[in-house]
Amino acid sequence: MFPGTIFEFNRIMLVRVVAALVLCVLFALAARSAHLVPGRTQNVAEIGLDFVRVSIAEETLGVNARRFVPFLTTLFFAILFFNITGVVPLLNIASTSLIGLPLLLALWVYLMYLAVGVRKFGVGGYLKNSLFPPGVPKFLYLLITPIEALQVFVFRPATLALRLTANMIAGHLILTLCFTATQFFLFEAAGALKGISAVSLAAGIAFTLFEIIVALLQAYIFTLLSAAYLGMAIEEEH
Repeated sequence: MFPGTIFEFNRIMLVRVVAALVLCVLFALAARSAHLVPGRTQNVAEIGLDFVRVSIAEETLGVNARRFVPFLTTLFFAILFFNITGVVPLLNIASTSLIGLPLLLALWVYLMYLAVGVRKFGVGGYLKNSLFPPGVPKFLYLLITPIEALQVFVFRPATLALRLTANMIAGHLILTLCFTATQFFLFEAAGALKGISAVSLAAGIAFTLFEIIVALLQAYIFTLLSAAYLGMAIEEEH
């Protein structure tokens, strides 16, 4: 649909839609069946929510955590579900393995930490806190301020997007190589070479499990760094 344009609806867009729908449905079901004594579905959902609230928001933001918990929770689970599609049968590609979605998520974080910083300090105060670290001799600002500007306005969002994309692309390529090798050695190779298919299949299964861990880890890292950037934006000195 609309090939070659920004409105193109291709396979990876379909995978993203499926992942988003599944995420919404699962949490809607968990919320609808919520009880004082949680059932299995509610218990799993609460464990995930508590993990983001305690291990990411409160550990990183302290007393400021509560206001950012909804944002960080949405970010974590969205990235997790978009990552995990890479090991789901029939989907078989991580929704974050193309740079567009990670860039969009990084832009969301970027606008969020700029907005909260400007809201607290005003434009001038936020720029002063971000670009002119206290306790530094004034003549060093000629060197430090451009570096801080690049870090705040370029490197933070860029590295968020690139780190996520690169890790998910690498995992996808490894799985593709393993299972393609399995198919080749099993159906195309002759004689004893067919036995190599068992090795490549075992490697593919092992890397599939590893890819699940990577999907979780990248969601955690992205969300943790986002929380850290929010914390830096509202601190008096950093």
